[in-house]
Amino acid sequence: MSVATSVYACRVDDVPLGEGRAITLDGRRIAIFRSGAGWFALDAACPHRGGPLADGIVCDNAVICPLHERRYDLASGTALNADDAVVAHSVRLRGDRVFVTLAVAEHVTA
Repeated sequence: MSVATSVYACRVDDVPLGEGRAITLDGRRIAIFRSGAGWFALDAACPHRGGPLADGIVCDNAVICPLHERRYDLASGTALNADDAVVAHSVRLRGDRVFVTLAVAEHVTA
């Protein structure tokens, strides 16, 4: 059994409030978000058609895919208006640095 480790993702100033950024961590594309409720990370591609979630609109603790308006809960990755979900990852701050603990990659359904 492997132990999950936190990976340095970015500095706090790299992601403006209310926005997302795409980064690559351990070979996986991750969308990291900074909202009024805190920091969140999801797999970067929308499961519907691969839309770039980091470019989506962050609103009400959710992100809206810019391609087809699918909404995903930032904390859990749960689809709010569709049948599919996206993998969510744990985010921690250490000073002005942001770390992500990657979840196991798997296909998730709501």
